[in-house]
Amino acid sequence: MKLFDFFRGKSVIKEKRKYAAASINRFTNDWIAGNLSADTELYRDLKTLRSRSRELCINNDYARRFLKRTSTNVIGANGIRLQLRASSNSENFLQDKNNYILEQFNNWSKKGICTVDGRLSWIDCQKLFLESVARDGEVIIRLVKGFDNEFGFALQFIEADHLDEELNEPLPDGGYIRMGIEFNKWNRPVAYYLLSSHPGEIFKKYDKNKQYQRITANEIIHGYILERPSQSRGVPWMHSAMLRLRMLGAYEEAELVAARVGASKMGFFVSQDGSGYLGQDDGFGGKIMEADPGTFEQLPAGMDVRLFDPNHPTSSFADFEKSILRGIASGLDISYATLANDLENVNFSSIRHGSLEDRDTWRMLQNWVIEHFCNSVFENWLLMAITTGRIKIPLSEFDQYNKPIWRARGWAWVDPLKESHANQIAIAEKTKTRSQIAADQGMDIDELFQQIVFEQQLAKKYGLDLTLTTTNKENEQQTISTEESNDD
Repeated sequence: MKLFDFFRGKSVIKEKRKYAAASINRFTNDWIAGNLSADTELYRDLKTLRSRSRELCINNDYARRFLKRTSTNVIGANGIRLQLRASSNSENFLQDKNNYILEQFNNWSKKGICTVDGRLSWIDCQKLFLESVARDGEVIIRLVKGFDNEFGFALQFIEADHLDEELNEPLPDGGYIRMGIEFNKWNRPVAYYLLSSHPGEIFKKYDKNKQYQRITANEIIHGYILERPSQSRGVPWMHSAMLRLRMLGAYEEAELVAARVGASKMGFFVSQDGSGYLGQDDGFGGKIMEADPGTFEQLPAGMDVRLFDPNHPTSSFADFEKSILRGIASGLDISYATLANDLENVNFSSIRHGSLEDRDTWRMLQNWVIEHFCNSVFENWLLMAITTGRIKIPLSEFDQYNKPIWRARGWAWVDPLKESHANQIAIAEKTKTRSQIAADQGMDIDELFQQIVFEQQLAKKYGLDLTLTTTNKENEQQTISTEESNDD
């Protein structure tokens, strides 16, 4: 060792970050991300997100299509339908009771009964619940027990604006109020503080002192999808795609205006000697000269024409728009073909793949609506119907009948012939049941069998034979084989 080596510091070995995404360099200096809690992020941005999402659903075609496609595919024309399958040793007796309770629920489901304002049916309630959560991120539904109708029960829909994001304070028992919701020390909702009037209402005088109504949590359905464990409020489903939707809408508008200007093919008179053009005045000091189709005009002396041709729409417009829409569709978790209503270049395989992926999303949302809305409504409706005496069964049997089965809509097969043949094989090999096949199409096996029996009886009445002949089966099999060979 040399004399001065002792005083030299040890060389420092620079370690590289194990995760490239965490690196800080000239490429990532503008990537600002904070480790904020879910509620802190929502506290700052929720109002703006909600208002912008609503504006897009009003004025943006693709945002509105997403909202309506979601409602159509999750709820459908007939809604999510109730079935009851309570069972015991006395099977016939329970079946009669099941039908009796189902009939009463269908009576309550009619427009004018199931909501406090009398404007919605049960199917309307399902659609409003889903669309409100998709657009606003959340919705409040009050379960009004003891309401003045024959069942003593009704629903009241309340917009999320009534939950004040500014109401935040600690409570002495270890609980707290967070953005209008009271929680206990285990983060379980205890009560909701609802503003007496909508903050954006212009037809009623808004009380700046903010009068709240405290409603216990067992009277409230707070519909929203939890994305983080500590999240107290819901986020609009379009939040990651909203900026692109807005920019694309503005781009389309600019391109459309430019195309309209380009179609006009405007021009300007240019003086070669600097003298002014003494032509027709437009009334504001400007000079104009109209050009009629199929005519030739003589230019004024000393004037030349300079044409203005913006050359729009550009040839790359369609491809660029498709590229942006694919990103938007990914953010909305639906296929591009569904969002853009574009089936121009699809084939059977691609449309089938996209349709199946979409259906997985719709089924997941159907289960979410059932679990977070339908089950809660039925449980409270049944309890109040028994309590008021509308349904004549003992309260001790409540748990026995509080086992609803909900049948959501299904979809037609992409290739009915092939999938029908595949289901026949699955039934023969006992890997699938007829109930499963019916459920995939949104049908109930009991209703299906009842319809089959009715058709058979009706056919017998008119002397018709509905038996599928051997020739028909052979033709069907030949068609399947031909299509499979063509696909290969």
